[in-house]
Amino acid sequence: MTQPGLIERNSRADRTNHWLVAITFILLALSGLALFHPALFFLTDLFGGGPWTRILHPFIGAVMFASFAALSLRFWRHNVVNRDDRRWLAQWRDVMNNREDRLPEVGRYNGGQKVLFWVMVACLVLLLLTGIVIWRPYFSPAFPITLVRAALLLHAVSAFVLVLGIIVHVYAAIWVKGTMRAMTRGTVTADWARKHHPGWYRHVTGQRQ
Repeated sequence: MTQPGLIERNSRADRTNHWLVAITFILLALSGLALFHPALFFLTDLFGGGPWTRILHPFIGAVMFASFAALSLRFWRHNVVNRDDRRWLAQWRDVMNNREDRLPEVGRYNGGQKVLFWVMVACLVLLLLTGIVIWRPYFSPAFPITLVRAALLLHAVSAFVLVLGIIVHVYAAIWVKGTMRAMTRGTVTADWARKHHPGWYRHVTGQRQ
């Protein structure tokens, strides 16, 4: 039962799914960096050495994709970009200076969160497709070497963009005080919801103001 003054933001199942994505992302980032450059090869020690890192990386990637796909199917409707979101993004100076009274009303997610959501979707789809092409020994031999090389490059670029997106995601969660508890405890305060997501607040409470 939600305590007085608190509003449920994320269910236990959604939080579990989110943290599974987060853990697999960290493992993939570390193993991917180890395979990307010789200077970072020492990171393979975390996975039992080079061969095990190469074996585990794609399997962990498959788990992350499946976990994120489950979240995406749950939340894509909340992330459709509308006119208010475009205005919110255009007023980025007001966003950065916390002038929220000048911004259009925000629903469950703001324009920045929605753009980041779709960037992550695109990156993970690209990572899955390119990962299949370069996955040895199962799929890679079936593709021309030129396609494998192109897939390697696109895989690295997609991973780089995804890492940047996750950094922004984590920074924003820390920057906006009270946000982290939404994914650790599942709830937010009514004041937080009213201030940062007034449209969503009115929807879940049934209040007009």
